[in-house]
Amino acid sequence: MKGTTKQILTETLERYPALAGCEEDILSTYQTLYNCFASGHRLYLCGNGGSASDCEHIAGELLKSFKKCRPVQGGYAEALKMQGERGQVLIEQLECGLPAVSLCGHAAFSTAFQNDRDPMFVFAQQVNVWGQAGDVLLTLSTSGNSKNCIYAATVAKAKNMQVAALLGGTGGMLKDLADCAVIVPEKETFKVQELHLPVYHCLCAMLEEEFF
Repeated sequence: MKGTTKQILTETLERYPALAGCEEDILSTYQTLYNCFASGHRLYLCGNGGSASDCEHIAGELLKSFKKCRPVQGGYAEALKMQGERGQVLIEQLECGLPAVSLCGHAAFSTAFQNDRDPMFVFAQQVNVWGQAGDVLLTLSTSGNSKNCIYAATVAKAKNMQVAALLGGTGGMLKDLADCAVIVPEKETFKVQELHLPVYHCLCAMLEEEFF
């Protein structure tokens, strides 16, 4: 890990002293995500309510530039140049990113599935279809007991995926299912979510610093 990457975590902990006890867990979760992307795998995210919005937020930070410019370079840029004028425009407009997919959208699929099956399994179904060994499922649950996230994590484990989690309270059942987890020191839903945001911003910034 570069010194500038570790500095991002240091600055986050200075700004949010309540997270001081989470330092090692943040580092462990970062390493899990780094290993996933470095080996060419994907990150999937799931959560409910505000945590569903956080999943979309995380995916957005990873799919495009967050704090740094991420221009298209190397052989891919050369391949685009060979496509002529449109390729040159794409080189100027596209950014590099990390493959992160929120499982909280996909309205046509999710409404069809929930009409035909128990809605509790809507995340599990997507992990069942998309998930591959080496991928990571990141679950966000303020209680750690969100049943649809627990089922998704169970499928992920069966598929030899890693499970990471951002949790609150005691960590609930997801704490025991996860390979790594950051359990922020709050219990009320909105307070847990308020601390999840600096954690995942820190993780996204650290990943960006390493890869770009």
